[in-house]
Amino acid sequence: MDMEIVRPGDERSGSLSPAMYNFTIGLTLVWGFVINWLMVANISPEAIAQIPQLVFFIGYFACCMLGIYLFKSSDKPLVSFIGYNLVVIPFGLVINLVVSQYDPVLVYDALRVTTLVTVGMMCLGSLFPAFFQRLAPALTIALLLVIIVELVEVFIFNIHHPLLDWAVAVIFCGYIAYDWSQANSLPRTLDNAIDSAAALYMDIINLFLRILRIMGRNR
Repeated sequence: MDMEIVRPGDERSGSLSPAMYNFTIGLTLVWGFVINWLMVANISPEAIAQIPQLVFFIGYFACCMLGIYLFKSSDKPLVSFIGYNLVVIPFGLVINLVVSQYDPVLVYDALRVTTLVTVGMMCLGSLFPAFFQRLAPALTIALLLVIIVELVEVFIFNIHHPLLDWAVAVIFCGYIAYDWSQANSLPRTLDNAIDSAAALYMDIINLFLRILRIMGRNR
């Protein structure tokens, strides 16, 4: 009887079962959301607003970029988890500032809609993985274009067109499906589970913030 050898570097080496892999992604996502909830519950928006704007933005982008670099470049779960938290914390500060401007009932409604949309897009990502894999370059180009247009409108014309929120929301719906299909195409390792959760976390939070703005404007 032939014996199958699993060599170092083989994608099955150190792999998780499908159930444990998906559970780890979910648990990592929940960790990030709980950290954000604790930040919103315990940090005053006024305290965040007192940070000089330039210092806040530099710190925000530096922390996020370092976090993204760590979880994307490292194959060590602990390093990737540290990188994930370096993204979660600055995102939490922004979430705190944003949700403080809206009625709590509206925030919960936006959370519910975001959850339903996220589950739906994950299902689509599982059903049509090849389609969303091909869609990834178009999503990236579209997001960059919308960001440029949004910056021009805000800083030059001092306006914000509501259609941009819808465009960003649609783009991040696509990213959720893409990142979920990508997660399920990778070797099922602990590090890949954390990396996939980090990517999904950023998609979901960005989608939530846009849905909140859209719903707040409509009401």
